[in-house]
Amino acid sequence: MSLLDQQRERIQDDLRGLIAGEVRCDDVFLQLFASDAGIYEIKPLGVVRPRSAADLSACVGYAAEKHIPLHARGAGSGVAGESLGPGLVVDFSAHLRRVIRVDEDRVRVQPGVVHERLNEQLRKQGRVFGPDSAAGAVATVGGMIAIDAAGSRWLKYGSTRRHALSLQVVLADGEMLELGREPLADGRSTSTIPRKRELVDRLASLLRENAEPIRRNRPNSPENHCGYNLVEVLGDGYLDVARLLVGSEGTLALTTEATLSTDRLPSSRGVALLLFDSMEKAARAVPDILAHAPAACDLMDRRHLSLAREAERRFEQLIPAETEALLLVEQDGDDPHEVRERLHRLVGELWQRKRLAFGARQAFEDDETELYWHLMDKVQSALHRMAGPSRPLPIVEDMAVAPETLPDFLVRVQNVLKRNQATASLYCHAGQGQLHVQPFLDLAKPDDVQRMRRLAEELYEEVLAVKGSIGGEHACGLSRTPFVRRQAGPLWDVLLEVKKIFDPENILNPGKIVGDDPDMMTRYLRPSIRVFAVPDTASLGREKLSSQPGAIVPQSAAAPQGMRNLVELQLDWEPARVVEAVAACNRCGECRTQEARLRMCPIFRFLPTEEASPRAKANLLRGVLTGTLDLGLLTGDEFKAVADLCVHCHCCRLECPAGVDVPLLMRESKGAYVAANGLSFADRAMTQLDLLAALGGLIAPAANWALTNRQMRWLLEKTLGIAQGRKLPRVASRSFLRRAARRRLTRPSRRGGQKVLYFVDVYANYFDPQLAEALVAVLEHNRLSVYVHPGQKQAGMPSIACGALDRARRLAEHNVALLAESVRQGYHVVATEPAAALCLRHEYPQLIDDDDARLVAENSSEAGSFLWNMHTLGNLQLDLNPLNLTLGYHTPCHLRALRVGTPGKNLLGLIPGLRVHRIESGCSGMAGTFGLSKKNYRSSLRTGLKLISRLRDPDIQAGVTECSACKTQMEQGTEKPTLHPITLLALSYGLIEKPKGIGL
Repeated sequence: MSLLDQQRERIQDDLRGLIAGEVRCDDVFLQLFASDAGIYEIKPLGVVRPRSAADLSACVGYAAEKHIPLHARGAGSGVAGESLGPGLVVDFSAHLRRVIRVDEDRVRVQPGVVHERLNEQLRKQGRVFGPDSAAGAVATVGGMIAIDAAGSRWLKYGSTRRHALSLQVVLADGEMLELGREPLADGRSTSTIPRKRELVDRLASLLRENAEPIRRNRPNSPENHCGYNLVEVLGDGYLDVARLLVGSEGTLALTTEATLSTDRLPSSRGVALLLFDSMEKAARAVPDILAHAPAACDLMDRRHLSLAREAERRFEQLIPAETEALLLVEQDGDDPHEVRERLHRLVGELWQRKRLAFGARQAFEDDETELYWHLMDKVQSALHRMAGPSRPLPIVEDMAVAPETLPDFLVRVQNVLKRNQATASLYCHAGQGQLHVQPFLDLAKPDDVQRMRRLAEELYEEVLAVKGSIGGEHACGLSRTPFVRRQAGPLWDVLLEVKKIFDPENILNPGKIVGDDPDMMTRYLRPSIRVFAVPDTASLGREKLSSQPGAIVPQSAAAPQGMRNLVELQLDWEPARVVEAVAACNRCGECRTQEARLRMCPIFRFLPTEEASPRAKANLLRGVLTGTLDLGLLTGDEFKAVADLCVHCHCCRLECPAGVDVPLLMRESKGAYVAANGLSFADRAMTQLDLLAALGGLIAPAANWALTNRQMRWLLEKTLGIAQGRKLPRVASRSFLRRAARRRLTRPSRRGGQKVLYFVDVYANYFDPQLAEALVAVLEHNRLSVYVHPGQKQAGMPSIACGALDRARRLAEHNVALLAESVRQGYHVVATEPAAALCLRHEYPQLIDDDDARLVAENSSEAGSFLWNMHTLGNLQLDLNPLNLTLGYHTPCHLRALRVGTPGKNLLGLIPGLRVHRIESGCSGMAGTFGLSKKNYRSSLRTGLKLISRLRDPDIQAGVTECSACKTQMEQGTEKPTLHPITLLALSYGLIEKPKGIGL
């Protein structure tokens, strides 16, 4: 064991004896916290997750005694490396995330509270915590305090500093204090607490002595987040220590609770898009706009607008192609007529009177204003998805100048970029003169690393020439700290003294803000994964793909050629595809969102820890591919524990800004583990549900009795791990395939016209043959020939989800062979199970990369999607009888993954008398076989609680969904049945008998 390993083990043991929270020092876990959303990577000694302020105090005391650095971390969504370091990372987001108290105009919170979740609670009282950073959906309040976060609506709400009333903090020696606006009498503290009195007195004396240099060296920009905040801290009879601490990046103290002021939430708002034919005109318009006191004023360049039009068709109509720049302006208030008038006046002045803008778009309804604000989201997503090794990098993205100097300064920025032969995206909070400039660079190239440094040097020289600030909103961190001394000038010694007063031993995030490493900006760059031209997997077989030279070229010397061979051959990976997916992740942290309108990761929603986030999976694979992590860890239990937190729902793949295919990464990772260690007995049983169901069908009465018998369910839990409390579907005495054979559906049709092959899968075959009968009846009613191939096997999604890739591949090869032949005979494949349709369309072409798999994928559909397409073409029979029912519809994750919308709900809309309420409560929590397991049972129910609660509404008579796993969950907490849309369609056609539990 190395000395470093011994040190980590000793620290882990020591801290576990001191605190109730978690302490982890294993390599897999440390990799998750070695990076943030920026370009840096530093492996820490360990990760501490305190459960209380007492935990944090004990941890800091221990670190001070052992001289171990501490690095505070919230969501890890910062881009400057401010939460990274070689010491102990303190993760506040796991446990310290309570809203403690909401008062009339203020709120008391713990630092791990997510900004968006806080505002969700405040909205109920008509209040808002105003600073709205771009990462607000995932950023924690502690992180916002650490960097003094602001955002687009700074003009109305200012930055976090303005709202900080008091902070409960742990100082560098472990002592806990409440610090806010501290009263002074004759320039000295009146506190009765000795430590607080000493601290306030020293700070007050320092700031009083340097009052004139502080005033004289204040940047000529509305905001300055470079260094410590020394302005408006010392006042007449008080010292506002909370304001001083805000923006200090955890280098002075660690926050355990914060009291923040809140604002009234305006009831009305309007948004205008002002269109300009030059960037210079847009910048010149800003002072005129500010005269109208807007809530926000943001500027976007031509590159952003082009990407927005490509990403969202609606923006093509909103933004003409000749637009060179755009200003997004918001007005808000409580009187909608006044808001409308103010915005009309602003637009009229800029467009019709002064002729600066050549056009404008205005919106006042919520859905339209949200669309306008999503303009930036769409652009960021498109930037993340851009192909190639050069990416827009957040390295000089936080410059701030006076708004009136913007026209001249933008020219200076363009000149610097031209001199360095660099292109960049540009987004600007124009109202506060803050620029986000992201050059396109490939940091795997030494020349681009040097270019990055030159760009920073030259751009910051231009900022200082106009008396601006090199930091206007984000942290100094690793990227800007080397330049702080130049910005601070004669105040540098004051900054050093502030640090010394709070942290004399320099253990709190050392090296940040007042660091002395001139090469810090380039010292800790993440090891690069070099991706050469990725071969077209549509034209290459598996053998050709795995033999492509240069598919993986790790930049680290620790990643020898042997690793490449092992990855390709022993673990049976397809390296180009895996590398492409890993390299696409920019670690922005958007996958940590818990916004109601998104699903992202259902596991992260009930387990909001870093290892549960999709980003964590990409980080681990990146560590392996760069050689930072030993390849052998892939087959270890620590790696598997993280991989098992992916349930293959595909939500992250759909909603990730960069489109990272995390399910692909985890499928291959789990496959590596299974190849080395095999499957557990319970997992093996889950992969063979078709066999278990077939055996159960032979003794259906006894099997169904056993499923309801307490003793038998106890035995089932002990052997297969299936939770005793989970309601399980009854097995049918005769499978649908046997019924289909009796009806001669298993013989190819000789009729002409459109022909359909029904791919049944496990649930409809063994547990719900009525659904299969309903689909066949509906298809035949619409004059389609139906064929049920007798040789078909289960789709294999459980095998894919648990990493049994050999079995999954065998199932895929078997099914593809017979389905491809049928497709060539003119059949279109339909499936009532979304997971089965997803296998056919998405998983099979990845498992077996050949033409037949792609042929099947192109000619397969989910049943509802197939029927709705028939309706849009005018080919669906509409002789539907009324059904007087009120239903609650849930969209399954795997249906969303097919990107077909909600065809089942659309079909239900054709049935007269049927009332369908769409229940948007995220994932059902079942996640395939995940919710069957005893270890996941409670978590599954917590995830699905909102959905189940909504179904209990007396107005809803039954649930509706396409997914059999979701149906199981929906019926778990209510006696109401849940039906497939196809079953209801068949019932309306009069083709089947009324299902049990439906009152008509």
